[in-house]
Amino acid sequence: MRINLTILLSLLISIGLYAQETGKISGYIFNNNQDKLSYSSITVFDVETKKSFTIYSNENGYFLTPNIKHGLYKLTYFAYGYNKKIDTVELKSKLVNLKTSLSTISYDLNEVVVKNSDYSNFQTRKLKAIEGVMITQGKKTEAIDVENTDANKATNLSRQIYGKIPGLNIWESDGAGIQIGLGGRGLNPSRNSNFNTRQNGYDISADALGYPESYYTPPSEAVEEIQLIRGAASLQFGPQFGGLINFKLKEANPNKPIELITRHTVGSFGLNNSFVSLGGTKSRWKYYGYCNYKFGNDYRPNSDFEAIHGHINIKRQLNERTSVGFEFTKMYYLAHQPGGLTDNAFLSDPDSSVRSRNWFQIDWNLAALHFDYEINSNTKLNSRTFGLIATRNSLGYLDNISRIDPYDIGDTAAARDLIFSDFQNIGNETRLVHLYEPFKLPWAFVVGVRAYRGQNNSIQGDGNTDIGPDFYFIENAENMDSSYSVESNYRFPSFNFSAFAEHIFNITSKLSITPGIRYEYISTSADGRYREQQADLAGNIIYDTVFSVQKNQNRGFIIGGIGLNYKLKDDIELYANLSQNYRSINFADMQITNPNFKIDPILQDERGFNADLGLRGQIENKLYFDASIFTLFYNNRIGTTLQIDTNLFRPFQYRTNISQSRTYGFEMMIEADWLKIFIENNTDKKFSTFINFSYNDAKYINSDEPAFENKLVELVPPVVLRAGCTFGINTFSISFQYSYTDEHFSDATNAISVSNAVIGIIPSYTTMDVSAKYSFKKFQLEAGLNNLTNESYFTRRASGYPGPGILPSAPRNFYIGIQLKL
Repeated sequence: MRINLTILLSLLISIGLYAQETGKISGYIFNNNQDKLSYSSITVFDVETKKSFTIYSNENGYFLTPNIKHGLYKLTYFAYGYNKKIDTVELKSKLVNLKTSLSTISYDLNEVVVKNSDYSNFQTRKLKAIEGVMITQGKKTEAIDVENTDANKATNLSRQIYGKIPGLNIWESDGAGIQIGLGGRGLNPSRNSNFNTRQNGYDISADALGYPESYYTPPSEAVEEIQLIRGAASLQFGPQFGGLINFKLKEANPNKPIELITRHTVGSFGLNNSFVSLGGTKSRWKYYGYCNYKFGNDYRPNSDFEAIHGHINIKRQLNERTSVGFEFTKMYYLAHQPGGLTDNAFLSDPDSSVRSRNWFQIDWNLAALHFDYEINSNTKLNSRTFGLIATRNSLGYLDNISRIDPYDIGDTAAARDLIFSDFQNIGNETRLVHLYEPFKLPWAFVVGVRAYRGQNNSIQGDGNTDIGPDFYFIENAENMDSSYSVESNYRFPSFNFSAFAEHIFNITSKLSITPGIRYEYISTSADGRYREQQADLAGNIIYDTVFSVQKNQNRGFIIGGIGLNYKLKDDIELYANLSQNYRSINFADMQITNPNFKIDPILQDERGFNADLGLRGQIENKLYFDASIFTLFYNNRIGTTLQIDTNLFRPFQYRTNISQSRTYGFEMMIEADWLKIFIENNTDKKFSTFINFSYNDAKYINSDEPAFENKLVELVPPVVLRAGCTFGINTFSISFQYSYTDEHFSDATNAISVSNAVIGIIPSYTTMDVSAKYSFKKFQLEAGLNNLTNESYFTRRASGYPGPGILPSAPRNFYIGIQLKL
């Protein structure tokens, strides 16, 4: 009896164990070309219980379910631009491996103009709600398909590349395109200083806090996509008011062990641009690298240049869930700078130059380590460690541009001013993204931390008296007590720690709310010395004193924001966002170089907010649109006022928080493919037109300085309009673009003009550009004509380098290039 009872119990336990057996379903999702489809959704439906859950593939198209009981399941696959697919799978083992292909939606895209399904039929798109390890739901976002944009990529011509991004004021004083200057919503375009500028997700600026200018810009020929998030990017990326610009570089071809692309472009003013890239995939290894060499004379005398870029990216897939990568970027360039012009000189001859001894040199070295770990199909960890070692040297005669360089009239002993800066920084940013379905609706959150340490050294003094690019001081720069030609020597250490979180709550299938929060701790310091000298009427030094300065500012604070998203249809949505912003005090705000210049000892970071309300989407791959209104409020805006020393009764400039400012605006981008609208949906031809329009009303309010009250904010064109058209058929495309920028001021007092031309009005200007390309077999030809009407105009007045004075923009010029792809 006991034996029978034992047998019965064993049988029951075995049945129970069998009933509880579990396993996992894994697999890869591909398209028809066997490209892996990243971040696709997989809905797993239990046929027996009628319950379901959703998981997502990773960036390699791989997915893995959690442990689920044995049984029959239906898997529904979905990826944007592809038809849904349903598979029935019987799970009866520990692991079932699948390989699934999705077919593209029935419309055919132009062979040359469109290759990335994310972009449908256009070269711009909004970012996905979850883009890699970023959450962008409820934010104003844009992305540019650089590879398929008709533009002068050899010179990184920004007005073409960013032609469909509304609200940008673009500086065009660098004809070689070595540096770019973009300002959005009334913010200074100087080297993207009001954007958090990144490459493949990591910092590339000199110092993210104290010196956020980007002297390095990747060549457009190496960029796959440019991603922009407006002011709401502050919650995940920190400074600045402008938001985020991320250059996503090209990567290895996943279907080839070796792919070689070589390009060469020639153009006006001696332009020669060579670009070579090599990449591929072999087993678990991926590699991609490029080299870019560029030289030319540019469009003014004394403006020759030479630039070298190099980059390598190596990735190793350790297993299905884990990958590591290493990147290194090198840039070196030397530019002869022609200086600025006065207003009269520009009107008489905009292509002239009155400076022959000014030079600028950059040596930029960036490195990054990536670690990616898929905890499961719904949870991803990404960690980036990055660092910079760089130098910046500027050398030249910087007196008023209305004065002749003494060297040009025979004074061969006239020294040049030399500013030497070096930068070393290292940082890490780690993010965790998790997707889950608490109420049968997908929710997601991102949490992350960032630590950053920087060290900047800056020395200013007399350089040599020659005419060439010889960057050395005539005296020992480290000993200011005996080196009377050294004006200042400063160290600027900085430290930053931040933690952030954002969460997408899908309240219904149409409405989502995305709140976010960020904690920031910032420490910036200045430790240095500066020299004060006074001379008699004969030029003899009668007073020479060296002053020491030590400043340290530590602060911690929290900012927050919230975004809303409402889907009117699958491809049309309303969005709204309100996010706080801040901009930390720059090193320039802590550096005293002159006794006639003082800094407020309680100078505060600039704070404010961005708010957006917009409508965006596309209709049947025929019409793309994004229209929004915005407000940018700026508190504690830093500026300079004129005050009187109560003891010595002499005037001095005082840098302090002078005012608030507010900008109201409207931004609109609409593009339509008329052939698809009126003739047929499935066509290999394309004729599209676009209108990119922005209106800005920006004023100073509640100012402590009467001269600024109710004045227009500088560098804010009231109207910016860009419009154009593209025609494409099979392997040929041609594009035309018209650009108009309205008249605006270059300083807060709204001065019309001054004798040294460093401030004044910037007149309205119009440009027109044409670019075309033709592909045949392994070759591609590109050509274009920029500034068709040969407009004489300028976009910038500089107070120092690379001026001072008016910096003219390029006259009519052409380019022609050829590409070979093997």
